[in-house]
Amino acid sequence: MIFGVVKERKNPPDRRVVFTPEELVRLQNEHPEAKVKVESSDIRVFPDEAYANLGIDVVTDMQDCDVLFGVKEIPVDALIPNKKYFFFSHTIKKQPYNRKLLQAILAKNIELYDHETIVDANNRRLIGFGRYAGLVGAYNGFRGFGIKYELFNLPKAETLHSKEDLIARLKRQTLPNIKVVLTGHGKVGMGAKEILDGMKMKQVSLEDYLTKTYTQPVYTQIDVLDYNKRIDGQVKDNKDFYTHPEAYTSDFERFTKVSDVFIAGHFHGNGAPDILTQDMLKAPDCKIKVVADISCDVDGPVACTVRATTIAEPFMGYLPNEHKEVPYTHPGSIMVMSVDNLPCELPKDASEGFGEMFMEHVIPAFFNGDKDGILQRAKMTEGGKLTPRFAYLQDYVDEK
Repeated sequence: MIFGVVKERKNPPDRRVVFTPEELVRLQNEHPEAKVKVESSDIRVFPDEAYANLGIDVVTDMQDCDVLFGVKEIPVDALIPNKKYFFFSHTIKKQPYNRKLLQAILAKNIELYDHETIVDANNRRLIGFGRYAGLVGAYNGFRGFGIKYELFNLPKAETLHSKEDLIARLKRQTLPNIKVVLTGHGKVGMGAKEILDGMKMKQVSLEDYLTKTYTQPVYTQIDVLDYNKRIDGQVKDNKDFYTHPEAYTSDFERFTKVSDVFIAGHFHGNGAPDILTQDMLKAPDCKIKVVADISCDVDGPVACTVRATTIAEPFMGYLPNEHKEVPYTHPGSIMVMSVDNLPCELPKDASEGFGEMFMEHVIPAFFNGDKDGILQRAKMTEGGKLTPRFAYLQDYVDEK
């Protein structure tokens, strides 16, 4: 079996890669029956020489590879028919802008395994860049706070090399006694928490956060039932929320009254109530001045995320009374960071972490008969058709 790592071709350029040079050496050592090739790239965070110096074949033709690995969507004209592909296709939510990509994958008889569909038997995602989105997103939130109040000017994350560099820069700054609310306990939320803990910000309980005044900056990390409540007043468990999201409404307003910064690291499921609404942001007692929306669902549960911002221009202003974007220097605006490709700012760290997860959870399945069903669950297309697990995409594929 020949594994190939493809060149990233999407714009803006993405410097991440599924496997670092060291991980490919490990793959060959653990599975001598496998061969690996890397497509030459002038943008990858690890240059061609880093692979070649470790004995990895760097080539310009991937036609003889059986399985091809990328990060972002592969342009239709670069897809090689009759291959197995792993990449983020951004089609599983029926994203209109990638319909033609999925149609081409089916037409070219490609077996697609989306990184997002690689899950365990309990449907928990096994690999992803979420932690790195959390790290960079939290850093960017404080960078925005410093800019808004002209307190300090942190360098862009993309100019730094690692999580340790981000934390070192943050620790040099003096913050006022602000309150920061963080949503989410998944990989994104816990990544953001690593930054808060690394910069030695004090974590306090939900109750203390809502009721006490502090002389130092503090944060609290909250889960779905902390910021949602049942409309009928009953108190139930997380399972009830995930099963009956329509029975709930947001209870986040109690946090808007005391928070200066909101770091959004939650997962927002279909049918769940909006979290931070325009009415909350318009309220005279809303204190929130900076929103770092790592989750970045445009026109979704966080009302001020009216568009995705970019690594080049990560901040925008939001005017609550008019529900529109304005320059972030506008005196009445809330500063919003809603970059949707945050891990690109830490390409080396993100690639190393992603490759380790891939080696642990996915590669063994190619050599053990897929005994845990990892590949079977992740496979979206086969023989020019959607697999039963992804048959719900048929109407999306059929649209012209």
